[in-house]
Amino acid sequence: MSVLVFIEIAKGKVKKSSFEAASYAAKVASQLGTQAIGLAVGQVDAAELAAINVSKVLHVTDSKFDGYDPQTLAKAVVEAAGANGSTVIVFSHDTTGKGVAPRVAARLKAGLVAGAIDYPSTDGKFTVKKAVFSGKAFANVAINTDVKVISLTPNSVGFAGETGSAAVEAYAPAVEASKLSIENVVKAVSADEIPLPEADLVVSAGRGMKGPENWGMIEDLAHALGAATACSRPVADIGWRPHHEHVGQTGVTVRPNLYIAIGISGAIQHLAGVNGSKVMVVINKDPEAPFFKAADYGIIGDAFEIVPRLTEAVKKLKASQN
Repeated sequence: MSVLVFIEIAKGKVKKSSFEAASYAAKVASQLGTQAIGLAVGQVDAAELAAINVSKVLHVTDSKFDGYDPQTLAKAVVEAAGANGSTVIVFSHDTTGKGVAPRVAARLKAGLVAGAIDYPSTDGKFTVKKAVFSGKAFANVAINTDVKVISLTPNSVGFAGETGSAAVEAYAPAVEASKLSIENVVKAVSADEIPLPEADLVVSAGRGMKGPENWGMIEDLAHALGAATACSRPVADIGWRPHHEHVGQTGVTVRPNLYIAIGISGAIQHLAGVNGSKVMVVINKDPEAPFFKAADYGIIGDAFEIVPRLTEAVKKLKASQN
C-alpha cells in the first residue's frame, strides 16, 4: 500500500502546487501508516526531485510525455499506481489535475474528490472536505472505494518548505505515444510573472480604475509586494485586462495569503472565486460596497490617492529591512 502523488514540472522546475500536493500526500501516508511516492513527468534536475518530502520519486523523461495529453498521463499514473500498490492518488487541482484525475478515477473505478481543501479524516471512514456552492458551504465526502483519488485545491493546506531525501528512480511507463499533435503553445503568463493559482499575494482591481491607462499603479503595488495581478470579470470582458487575470466564479479561483481588492464592488460571483483567501483587504470609495462585509480590512477612499501611498509605504518598509 502507498500514496501516489503526481508531480508536475513546468519550465524545468517543480511547480509550487506540486510541492504542496506532495506535502499533503506525505501527511496522508503518515495517517495511513504507509509511504508517499511521487510520479514526476518532465525534464528537471534530480536534486530538486530528491528534496521533495516523499519516500521516492519515479521520474519519467520519455519525450512521448512532452506535450500535454491527459489521456496519456492518466495511463502513466494508473500504471505507476498499480506497480506500487497505491490506494490513494493525489493531484493538484489545477489545469493538469482537472484533466488527469477524473480519467485516472474512471480507469481505476475509484472515488474522486475534486478540489479538496483539508487533510482527510481516516477515523472509521475516509472523508475529505471540499467547498461547494461556489464556496458558500463545505461538504465532507466519504470515499468508499478501495482506491481513492484526491485533487487538492492550491494554497489550501500550504507548503511550509518541508524537504526530504527522496530516492529518485528513472521510470518508463509502458504507454503508447500520444495521438495528439500539438503544433503551438501560447503561454498566457510570461516567465517572470507569478501564475495566479500559485500566488501567495494577489493585487486585484475592477472598474473603479476607470480605464486600462490607470493600471500602472496596480502593477506598481503588485511589483512592490511581489504579488500577482488580477481583475474582476467586467474588466476582462471589456478588454482592459487579459482574461487569464479574471478571478471569480467563472474565472480563476485563488486562495492567497493576502488578497487586495481595489475598486471592486464585491459581487457574489467575484467573492466565490476569492473567499478562500486567508486575509482580504478592500479599497473602495463606496462605503456600501458589498465587499466590505466579506473583508478582513477595509479602506474607504479614493484608490488614486490610497494606492500610490500604499506602494510607497511598502517600498520604504522593504528598504528598511534590507
